[in-house]
Formats: sequence, structure tokens, C-alpha cells
Amino acid sequence: MSLKIYTKTGDKGKTFLLGGEKVDKSDLQIEAYGNVDELNSFVGLLQNQSGINDSIMAQLTWIQENLFSLGSILACSTDFKGMKLPEITIKQTRQLETWIDKYEEDLPKLTSFILPGGHPSVSACHICRTVCRRTERSIVKWSNHKKIDENITSFINRLSDYFFILARAISKNLNLEETLWIVNK
Repeated sequence: MSLKIYTKTGDKGKTFLLGGEKVDKSDLQIEAYGNVDELNSFVGLLQNQSGINDSIMAQLTWIQENLFSLGSILACSTDFKGMKLPEITIKQTRQLETWIDKYEEDLPKLTSFILPGGHPSVSACHICRTVCRRTERSIVKWSNHKKIDENITSFINRLSDYFFILARAISKNLNLEETLWIVNK
């Protein structure tokens, strides 16, 4: 059996959550998991850039898998019990922290803010970082209406830090100079 790509159920601005609850497409919950989906797509774009070695590729694939899990968690009705969904736990956040710490060991200390750019891979990291921050804001906004596991916000917060450090690490690996923001230059 194949699934149709269109169902026509969204033509009037409504959609269904996992579990069957019908909501407006402008609902905060839809915004939150839609932002996760957008972030996941930008991570896929980052994977296709030059300067992404096998180690980074494996990390980005792991991140995409966890973003898919996060999106499925956020897409559920409050009373959904249709299947056991994957979880986002402190373990995922700690993994990001391990990678961040490892990259930071080899980077010069920051003395100024860094202007995003310098190479398509670096720019893609910064796009992932900023989309991740927007995603975090939408999740926090939605969490004001529905209690969510605090591991979700910790994970997405740390993920934006990961993309910032990854941008710096890729710059270093490609022997690029970071462009520092100098006030009143």
C-alpha cells in the first residue's frame, strides 16, 4: 500500500497531530515542530557542503535522527498513546557537550563576536545556529501552554552552541581567518 502525498485535509488551514487531534496550522505546536523540520532540512544542506569530513558527517546524521525524534514528540496530541516514541534525554545533550568541548580545545579563545561567513560550510553552520535559536524560541513559547520535558529545551539550546563551535572548527580546518566584529571600526 502506498500513501498519497496529498490528503486535502489541510486545504482549510487545519492539520492533524499524531493521535488525531485537529488543530489550526498556525497553532504554536505546529510552529514548534515545523521549525524543527526546517532545522533538520538545513542540517541536510550543511552535510552537502565542502569541508564536511566523515566525523562531522556522522555527527550531523546523529543530529538529524534526534531532530526527527524531537519533531515526532512535538507533533503528538496530549493524550497520544498510539506508539512508543523515541525520547530526548540528558544523554543527547551531553553528547553535544562532548563534541563542543572537543572542538573548543583546538580553537583560539574568543575576544570578539564573529561575523557569520567566510565559506559556504561556515555560513551553513551559522544558518543552522540561527534557525535552531528560532526553533528554541518557538518551543519555549509553546511550553508556556503545554508542559514539555526540560530535556527538549536543553538539547535544542545546546545544539545551537554546537553549530556555533562547528562553524569555528570548520574555519580552522579550512585555514580561514574568522572575521571579528569590531565596533566603530
